[in-house]
Amino acid sequence: MFGDENRGIDRREFVKQAGVAALAAGFSAKSYGRILGANDRIRLGQLGCGDRSRGHVHMAELASKRMPVEVVAVCDLWSVAREHRAEQVKKAFNMEPQKFKYSEQMLALKEIDGVMIATGDFQHAKLCAEVVQAGKDCYVEKPFANVLSEARETRDLVKKSKQIVQMGTQHRSQAYPLAVRDLVRSGRIGDVIHIEQEWNVNEERWRFKETDTGTSTEMLMDINMEWKQWLYERKSHLREEDTDWNRWLLGKPHRAFDPHVYLEFRLYKDFSSGIFDQWLSHGADLVHLWTGEAYPESVTSNGGVYAWKDGRENPDTCVTAITYPKGFLYTYKTTFGNSYRSFSRILGRDGTIENYGGEGASLFVVTKEGGRQEFDPTDSGPVYTEPTIVSLAREKAEVVKVPGAPAPNSIGPDDDDVDHLINWLQAMQTRTQPNATVDHGFSHSIVCIMATQSYWTGKRLYWDPQKEEIVEEPIKRANVLA
Repeated sequence: MFGDENRGIDRREFVKQAGVAALAAGFSAKSYGRILGANDRIRLGQLGCGDRSRGHVHMAELASKRMPVEVVAVCDLWSVAREHRAEQVKKAFNMEPQKFKYSEQMLALKEIDGVMIATGDFQHAKLCAEVVQAGKDCYVEKPFANVLSEARETRDLVKKSKQIVQMGTQHRSQAYPLAVRDLVRSGRIGDVIHIEQEWNVNEERWRFKETDTGTSTEMLMDINMEWKQWLYERKSHLREEDTDWNRWLLGKPHRAFDPHVYLEFRLYKDFSSGIFDQWLSHGADLVHLWTGEAYPESVTSNGGVYAWKDGRENPDTCVTAITYPKGFLYTYKTTFGNSYRSFSRILGRDGTIENYGGEGASLFVVTKEGGRQEFDPTDSGPVYTEPTIVSLAREKAEVVKVPGAPAPNSIGPDDDDVDHLINWLQAMQTRTQPNATVDHGFSHSIVCIMATQSYWTGKRLYWDPQKEEIVEEPIKRANVLA
């Protein structure tokens, strides 16, 4: 019913036609929002079939061992990605999924209860809105949005609906970040003054290696040759006739087809902010989880392309400083040119909580180091004569442990967190809010959008919580508290 002949139709017309088609087929509005019983099999569709979608299918496969859930459909504009993901689903669930090129085709299926979105950063909010309008529950990857108007509009649409929407910020369902939240809120380290995160890797992320869509491993054995081929020859297996470039742009200004923009969108500022969208979204969401904050007071960013001069637009090294209404500073930094000891620290007046490792690491230590008893390191604090990782005995450092959870380490759970998915599936059954709500997604989007705008404009920016706007002048405290 919906095919290539619809390429020129506007997105809103697509959604309208999809709704008409569903009703014509006898799907009532009530059938879209049926209440799932505890033993009902939940049927999912995958929207976007790139590498992250592989993780989504893997999570669903893991979840199926604990509750009745299966993937019944896959959808992607690119035929190669679509077929590759369908093969994974077939192996995981021993069934052939339905395959679709366009989202409205898949959303017209009555039997789909929820849709997992793993598309380009700039497409998340618009597609989430489309899924919700079709009466389906939704799991949407971060960032929730990287355009403020889209973040507001989709948040409002979700909150007016009856659909259950889970953000892909999986740390909200993990034991150790939640334990740290409880430690912070208990007052164990006193008032928080500064939260700092430094998450580094020495690699060229996010340059696409087509391993997930059929490229032979032999092509990837010689990394130097592959790098030279990409940088100078820019070969790709993606052909324009195998996708729908205009549809993929989804409202962005038209440009000539470029397979590397399509596959490596995180490097290009029209489609993603790169580090801010991908990692600061997680970092800021953790800060919000630990402190209960929902929006920043001000944001300023800096950085550049220092390591990977390969034509990318977004920075490979950046830092952003963010203040919050409760009165603390949050600094976030990433470099792709050095991978030395990533960490997070929560500094309070009475002590410190330190995390060893990058995003997702589960090894946290809570200590009195840095507290009020150490007002002057010369007199009362630790004086080191050689490097040390272990705190002094008097600091009473204690590794955070959670009964029943895996032992903590500096790597932590991977992105395919089945508990976070199960939280969404159970919320679908009970029609209650999941751990990572659309409000949480809106909050991390504010931070990422402001950090990005500050980076490109060189300005310190402020958030007006009443108007929900980014402004260039400080908001008076009275207005914030009103």
